[in-house]
Amino acid sequence: MTSNSFQMGSTGFGSDKPPSTGSGEGDFSNDPASNSFFNENFKRHEDLKAMLDGNKDNLKLDAMKRIIGMVAKGKDASDLFPAVVKNVVSKNLEVKKLVYVYLTRYAEEQQDLALLSISTFQRALKDPNQLIRASALRVLSSIRVLMISPIMMLAIKEAVMDMSPYVRKTAAHAIPKLYSLDPENKEQLVEVIEKLLGDKTTLVAGSAIQAFEEVCPERIDLIHKNYRKLCNLLVDVEEWGQVVIIGMMTRYARTQFVSPNQDGTGEESRNFYESEDDEKDEAEDDEKDTKKKPYMMDTDHRLLLRQAKPLLNSRNASVVMSVAQLYHHCAPKSEVGVVGKALIRLLRGHKEVQYIVLSNIATMTVARKDMFEPYLKSFYVRSSDPTHVKLLKLEILTSLATETNISIILRELQTYVTSTDKEFAAATIQAIGRCASNIAEITDTCLSGLVHLMSNRDESVVAESVVVIKKLLQMQSTGKGHKTSSEHKDIIIHMAKMVDQITVPMARASILWLIGEYSERVPKIAPDVLRKMAKTFISEEDIVKLQILNLAAKLCLTNSKQTRLLCQYVFNLAKYDQNYDIRDRSRFLRQLIMPVEKGPLAKHAKKILLATKPAPVLQSKFEDQDQYQLGTLSHILNNKATGYRDLPEWPEEAPDPSVRNVELPVPEVTGKSVRKTPAKERGFYSETESSSEDEDSDEESKDSDEEEDESDEESEEESDDSDESEEEESDDSDIPQKNSVPKKPVKVEKSESEEESESEEESSSEESEEEKPPPPKSKTSKKKPAKEAEAQNNADLLLDLDLFGSTNGMSSSGGTPGNILTPSMASAMSNLSISKTPSSSSSNFVQPMNIPLKSYELLNRMTGKGLGITYKFTRTVSVFSPKMVSIELTLTNHGDNQLSAIKIGKKTLQPGMEIQDFPEIASLGNGACTSVLMAINFNDTTQPAKFEICTLEQTFTVSITAPVGELLQSHTMGLQDFTQQQGKLKGMTENTGKVTLPEKKNDSKSVVTNVLTVANMLQVASDETDTVYRFAAKTMSEGVLVLVSVDVQGESASIVVNCEKMVIGTMLLKDLKSVLGQS
Repeated sequence: MTSNSFQMGSTGFGSDKPPSTGSGEGDFSNDPASNSFFNENFKRHEDLKAMLDGNKDNLKLDAMKRIIGMVAKGKDASDLFPAVVKNVVSKNLEVKKLVYVYLTRYAEEQQDLALLSISTFQRALKDPNQLIRASALRVLSSIRVLMISPIMMLAIKEAVMDMSPYVRKTAAHAIPKLYSLDPENKEQLVEVIEKLLGDKTTLVAGSAIQAFEEVCPERIDLIHKNYRKLCNLLVDVEEWGQVVIIGMMTRYARTQFVSPNQDGTGEESRNFYESEDDEKDEAEDDEKDTKKKPYMMDTDHRLLLRQAKPLLNSRNASVVMSVAQLYHHCAPKSEVGVVGKALIRLLRGHKEVQYIVLSNIATMTVARKDMFEPYLKSFYVRSSDPTHVKLLKLEILTSLATETNISIILRELQTYVTSTDKEFAAATIQAIGRCASNIAEITDTCLSGLVHLMSNRDESVVAESVVVIKKLLQMQSTGKGHKTSSEHKDIIIHMAKMVDQITVPMARASILWLIGEYSERVPKIAPDVLRKMAKTFISEEDIVKLQILNLAAKLCLTNSKQTRLLCQYVFNLAKYDQNYDIRDRSRFLRQLIMPVEKGPLAKHAKKILLATKPAPVLQSKFEDQDQYQLGTLSHILNNKATGYRDLPEWPEEAPDPSVRNVELPVPEVTGKSVRKTPAKERGFYSETESSSEDEDSDEESKDSDEEEDESDEESEEESDDSDESEEEESDDSDIPQKNSVPKKPVKVEKSESEEESESEEESSSEESEEEKPPPPKSKTSKKKPAKEAEAQNNADLLLDLDLFGSTNGMSSSGGTPGNILTPSMASAMSNLSISKTPSSSSSNFVQPMNIPLKSYELLNRMTGKGLGITYKFTRTVSVFSPKMVSIELTLTNHGDNQLSAIKIGKKTLQPGMEIQDFPEIASLGNGACTSVLMAINFNDTTQPAKFEICTLEQTFTVSITAPVGELLQSHTMGLQDFTQQQGKLKGMTENTGKVTLPEKKNDSKSVVTNVLTVANMLQVASDETDTVYRFAAKTMSEGVLVLVSVDVQGESASIVVNCEKMVIGTMLLKDLKSVLGQS
């Protein structure tokens, strides 16, 4: 009965049509307004009202469940308020809970009826059930009547003292509601918030901070005593509470701590060579710096970062985003990178989450490219992505573009240009233009690619290409001047021919601007373009008309004989145009170029119109969004939203940190707990060890530190011995190990236990993190018997030797220290085959002729105070790694004193780069000279590798930059394979150039010698009659193929360089042209 009556009484849009009444009037069922939602006379919910007025609790419960279901679906159930509010006194607990849920929803709309039951709500505040107490307070705070604000205040004060944390949490939620209703109660509410902030339960913490943020965010003094407690509770608070707390802590950290990045630019900005004036200025700066205290991160600042870091693994995207913005705004630059991986994980979520995360990543990449560079592939666009997500990914890819990865990004952008999404394809072309403007080495390559796009069928692609080409040409002309005039001329001529085909106004205007700006380079074409434009002037868009006027004015100044009449004709047409901007422009230009009376401006007309224009700045639109706090609505909209508070600036001096100190009320309890912890730790060790720890822990820790240093020195000596010969090591390595086994393990374990206890208390220090990896190894080695430890050490030493030998593909047992390069020569010879076409996979390191190795100065003897260092690239396979460039250093002592302990110190490297140190030089006498080998993995870039050369007394900062030719390793290849691979590397991966060869240097020997002087390559065998000289190599780090062909035709030569890494190809072509063209 009940279900049938409910269905009859709640007919909606989705119900079946009732049968026709057959009356003379129009059928009611065909009228949508006849539905129960619009028919006022229809008696709705009569069955539910009857059930609520009954005496049976099961019927009331059923009715309330259906009503709450209606509310959840968004249907209006406000007319049931009188029937529901009667049941607020029901003794059935389940019915009462549902009644309170309903009243919370509709109490604000039906205030008068809710006020009638206010005494019932007050009684419910004393109910023994915590859910009823909380529900009563929630309903009471939902009644928006100013008259009952004192009652609400009393209820909140009582709820704050409640035993149940759930009720206290509800009281915290009620505080902002009362504050918005009656702001005069702010002082009393602040006192209540102060009590809630002292609550130690995780359930209340988030809600208390939310109330604090809405009522009194300026009262930062309330947070001081609760700061450390909130940091420690952060991991256990509910997810949305974590978001609120981290947001508040971000603002707190910006007001109470000093910026962690304030002194990070001192050493990097100094030049290697400095004048005396610079040295004096720096000496004065150093004196000022010594007065300033060196930066030490506050322990409370470190506590916040350490406690927030585990939340990067949260399943809630908002929590991860809040931690990311905390690290971005408050952490040292060296530590911000930890949030990168967590943010990339969020990109697998919903599209809405992707958009927010990508917007924040786009802002972060503007300042910190290195953070997201390892995750480049995560920003590749998918066909299923919506347009707004595609555009954000494109923005990020463009911001991450560097010399090392630009070839990968451009290859990806090439595929995006062909997208059916026109808006995305146009944005891709703009992205190519930004890459070309930021990285000068690929500007020419991108220009040629954009010119090819002008023949695309899609008009929007062609139009956008024209606009970007215009900007790039303008940038090149301001940067290089007349050197690219011929290249500009060809492009401008090509674009002038397309004026009739292109219909997009912005593209037509760009072409006309280019022709007018560079009219001297196309003197024959420019007047003809003006003639065509004059014919269609009336039908053109306003932006095109303005550029036609500019073109006419510029041509009238540079070529007045041919264009003066045309210019007058265009001015006359513009004189009667509907747009007042065009009319004003024509009057201004007419008086400037063809004045009735020559004034002062007319004399300088040429300088005004034909002056060099500043190059356009192609930058990310996210560069100005860093002014807003990450993760906020204002940041997404790039506009200040209502309620947004600016992030405070760092203070110059940190406020007093003692305000966060809290006196413990019961110190005896903490003393007992401290005494118990060593007892638990003793049980892990033997009795003798635990007793010795209690008696002489300080002395043993010092001894253990000293013996650890000794063990490190012995291990270094053993590793040096192992390099000399394996046979001696296998026979003699047992003796020192047997002597060292009984003494060291016990003491090292004690020092480890102390280090572990310290790391638990102060895990924020970076030193402890660096020292943690070694102890587990020593633990495992101590628990094993002596024989197993010896066997393991021997195996480790053999593995080390195997690493050195495996680079050349030969066993290391037969080698000797003197012939350390012999295996590489042998392997190179073994790879050569007698057949005409050698295999493409083999490598040959034997140079066909003697090429003198160029020497570079690393450290001048004046700067080095007697120590002079030169270096040269050996062009041999490094014994440390095949990816490393082998470098020979020659150290000479020009001073009067002996130098000792010469070694490599601190290294400042770009991501992906590595340095293998040379062995420490114990001493270098007066006038003595020695050579050592080191190796650097440049990661296929020409970025400098900066490091320090240290002696016992002084430290010198030096850097090594590898020419692009030294980043290559010669590669054996046959003619057929060379032609096949060269055919695959066309388009943007091919760089061409021409050079005039000087006399007596156009023979084959001179050409090959010059090419091999520039780059470490191997000549590809071909016929003697062939005038094309081909060379092959691979990059050291990634093994990317590099092909060079030089076609000698009399006194000139055409050079073609093919390489996937466009930066390497462009720079190698530049070096070859300069060397081959030298007289």
